[in-house]
Amino acid sequence: MSNETKRDVFNGLVEELANAYIALDGEGIGDDLTNEDKQDYLKDYDNALPDDLPVIPKAQSDWIKQCKANDDSLSFALGDETTPIEVAKTFRVWSGYTDKNKDKWLKLQNTFASAWVLGVWRVEETGEIVKLEAEK
Repeated sequence: MSNETKRDVFNGLVEELANAYIALDGEGIGDDLTNEDKQDYLKDYDNALPDDLPVIPKAQSDWIKQCKANDDSLSFALGDETTPIEVAKTFRVWSGYTDKNKDKWLKLQNTFASAWVLGVWRVEETGEIVKLEAEK
């Protein structure tokens, strides 16, 4: 899997099609788009990351990496009854919870869980795409 998103692959294909059209139009600029090229684009598209990756703060990104490296569970990472959310707060992952911002806090948890399950996300502060390698 690459760090390209589906949109990146699509934009590349559009560019190639535009060049191929110019070449076919008699201008002699660009290259013909071969069947092999088309198959390569289909493979690239299949391997590309979705455009709508979960976006999480760096602290949550670091927390996921640490928990995954320790083979911890999602419930541990989110903080369950045996490992309260105070554990995660120590790492500044879930700071600022109040009853007034409960909806925002729950959305953060849902986005965090999506990132956890997918094993790939975008870091809010830097735009970096983080991918955890699958076990081999």
